[in-house]
Amino acid sequence: MDVLIDNADVFVSGFWLTLQLCVLSATGALLIGTIVAAMRISPVPSLRWAGATYVTLVRNLPLTIVFFLTSFGLPELGSNADFLRVPGLSSVFDRLGIDLPYFRFAVIALSVYTAAFVCEAIRSGVNAVPAGQAEAARSLGLTFRQNLLSIVLPQAWRAAIVPLGSVIIAMIKNSALAGAFGVTGELFSSGQNLTSSGGNPIIPVFIGISIGYLIMTVPLGIFIDRVENRRAVAR
Repeated sequence: MDVLIDNADVFVSGFWLTLQLCVLSATGALLIGTIVAAMRISPVPSLRWAGATYVTLVRNLPLTIVFFLTSFGLPELGSNADFLRVPGLSSVFDRLGIDLPYFRFAVIALSVYTAAFVCEAIRSGVNAVPAGQAEAARSLGLTFRQNLLSIVLPQAWRAAIVPLGSVIIAMIKNSALAGAFGVTGELFSSGQNLTSSGGNPIIPVFIGISIGYLIMTVPLGIFIDRVENRRAVAR
């Protein structure tokens, strides 16, 4: 276990970069997923069709393909995802502002992929909202947008918090793919470098990687369990 102690700075640096990647990707996935969920329950047929098509295509693609299309497809289209280089945001997440765009590509790939699962989790939450709530809102003269934002989505978010937590945990584990597509310094790729170029034994290194991911996922899993238990008691 001397490997973990001697390379503690590498593991800590990789952990923080992976955490930044996951925070940004989770935020993007929640935003995109909520929009797509609203499209899927929209009274406009074309929006429902577009939302259903997005979920069907993205959810059934391997994440590796999504990473590949993002990392190699966007440059072919002339984009380096510069729209993510927001001045205030880049000062907190410094990888967004550097010239190499692979971190930004990874954020987009994880956000777009995870959003399909977020959409379905929120849609299940919408289905859990009693139909009388929306009907009462319509009888009061609320538009679809007002009904959705003020009545349906707030309740749907509360109902969907457990499945959403599971989706985010899966996304954190999926972030390990980022190292294979140019994101240097994240937790998994840092561990691989320690074994390939540093000549360190593989088992202690991957134990360190596992500890890093467990630090991110276990607290979230405990939170989800507590929410579920409270709901069971309330019922």
